[in-house]
Amino acid sequence: MTEAQYQKRVVRALKDRFPGCVVIKNDPSYQQGIPDWTILFGQCWAMLEIKARSSARRQPNQQYYVEQLNEMSFAAFICPENEEAVLDELQTAFSSCGRTCVP
Repeated sequence: MTEAQYQKRVVRALKDRFPGCVVIKNDPSYQQGIPDWTILFGQCWAMLEIKARSSARRQPNQQYYVEQLNEMSFAAFICPENEEAVLDELQTAFSSCGRTCVP
């Protein structure tokens, strides 16, 4: 599966799990290292860096921004190998900021 195909799958999974969420593709040329996707759900937000596999190359600064943004709200690398765990963690994060999530 290509990264673009996997991104579509993840976006669909986000919209199914978090009805009404807004999923935004970030501009990779604006600031290098910022995660690919922003998810807005009620008063909550998260950012995900989607990789087609866990061994996929990470760009410079991606780890730094994922860690920094995760301290602010929620951010993670997501790939097929950790998809369910990341979506479960995201559901917990959204629930803790006052938004009820549909399982």
